[in-house]
Amino acid sequence: MMDWTDRHCRYFHRLLCKHALLYTEMVTTQAVIHGDRARLLGFDPVEQPLALQLGGSVPDDLAKATRIACEHGYQEVNLNIGCPSDRVQSGTFGAVLMQQPKLVAECVGAMIAASQDAEITVKCRIGVDGQEPRDTLPVFLETVSAAGVKSFAIHARKAWLQGLSPKENRDIPPLDYSLVLAMKQDFPALEIVINGGITSLDQAEAFLAAGLDGVMIGRAAYHDPAAILGPADQRIFGHDHHISAPKAVHQMLPYIEAHLTRGGRLNQISRHMLGLFTGRPGARAWRRIISERAHLAGAGPEVLLEALAAVQNRD
Repeated sequence: MMDWTDRHCRYFHRLLCKHALLYTEMVTTQAVIHGDRARLLGFDPVEQPLALQLGGSVPDDLAKATRIACEHGYQEVNLNIGCPSDRVQSGTFGAVLMQQPKLVAECVGAMIAASQDAEITVKCRIGVDGQEPRDTLPVFLETVSAAGVKSFAIHARKAWLQGLSPKENRDIPPLDYSLVLAMKQDFPALEIVINGGITSLDQAEAFLAAGLDGVMIGRAAYHDPAAILGPADQRIFGHDHHISAPKAVHQMLPYIEAHLTRGGRLNQISRHMLGLFTGRPGARAWRRIISERAHLAGAGPEVLLEALAAVQNRD
């Protein structure tokens, strides 16, 4: 979700759902240690519960980055071992680390030692390239959990590091949900969260009913947030909270105005809202008005209000 789940996206998503765990974009350890921490790590307190995703493979660097994250108020730091992009591979982190469980154990051990009160978690694939996941994934979980990690989010596909693009790695390798379910049976003390190809709350509820501890939804929640995040507090968490899509637009306006006052641009926020009316009459007009005008100099909340009026006129 790099370039997607920035702080503006997360603020918007938190309006729709109060209880889902949100994730930052993946940030490398070197960026955290040497980069603009205010930009990379900053968040509004309303975004909590929030996890920082880190990419790295050097235990000392991961420990430093974890310590910095804790100082910024993160309550969970997630080591991403699922990303298959070329840039990640060249840095020897991401999915390539599925081949080195002992190194991953060293990494998370260092993170735990530096974590203060934050939880250290891992996001991974079921395997990479020529691995046989039913043989290698249990070894990976056993090795890494022995270092102290108790929560794993497992993308139920292999990652092909050679021959497939990152986009193709999200679609082409077949899903093996049964393997993730088997891992929960084999490791009942671990928190096992399933990820990959999940596009509805009906699917999420079925996985929870089957015994999994959580469900991670990425692109579907981004592209259709009203359908995924909007009902989640009631259906998944049992809390009486629901906000309509039009009301979410109005509640975003003060945040947008504050961002513009600081010199920001409307499209930095509105791009994350394009899918808000997916599947509803007027959705095309909503996207068109925002896409054509939000990037223009001086564009402000009136653009969203005009786009919202187009949706409501269709209704």
